[in-house]
Amino acid sequence: MALLTGALAIFVLLCGLGIWQVQRLAWKTDLIARVETRLAAEPAPAPGPRDWPELSAGADEYRRLTVSGRFRAGSDTLVKAVTDRGAGFWVMTPLLTDQGWPVLVNRGFVPGTARAEADRVLPGGPVTITGLLRMSQPGGAFLRKNDPEAGRWYSRDVAAIADRRGLTGAAPYFIDADARADADLPIGGLTVVSFRNSHLGYAFTWFSLAALWAGWLIWLWRRGAGQG
Repeated sequence: MALLTGALAIFVLLCGLGIWQVQRLAWKTDLIARVETRLAAEPAPAPGPRDWPELSAGADEYRRLTVSGRFRAGSDTLVKAVTDRGAGFWVMTPLLTDQGWPVLVNRGFVPGTARAEADRVLPGGPVTITGLLRMSQPGGAFLRKNDPEAGRWYSRDVAAIADRRGLTGAAPYFIDADARADADLPIGGLTVVSFRNSHLGYAFTWFSLAALWAGWLIWLWRRGAGQG
């Protein structure tokens, strides 16, 4: 009896894993649809301090935004990046908005040979930036922690970069700037919006295993019945 109970428990577990993957498939499909809708929408004003507590990755990441202000010179932070153009850095620059609060802007990509400020252009006057809202990426990358003291950054950790740059009241998100018309560095518009969606395959695998397990149990039962 105990053996039968254990075998049925395994069958239920396999079916449960399949159902869970079906639920994850529905969630991922909905997420992709919502993000595609955001990407196709007209840019909206960047959320201000009153809206910050309500922001979340699920509801707001990849929203198209626009914001006006002035960049703060001499405050670039270079964050390690790997793109279709090779390895290099994202250039994160504080923008003091016309409303008086700062937000970090990922102005784009520079290759590893262009680390000096003279290698990239920074507008000196008022600018209007259009881009994608991105949530902070705290801590660092896999097996590589950010080291603010040494100036080594592996993720775009908004709070840590703002603290290092002495920014008070900075937005809890950053903006990935769109591509510009000129060919100067940094190169914007390189955000990759891609979501892996393998849940259907995983669901098929779990349900197939459940079916095989059920078939094996039926074979054992029939064999036992025949011998009896």
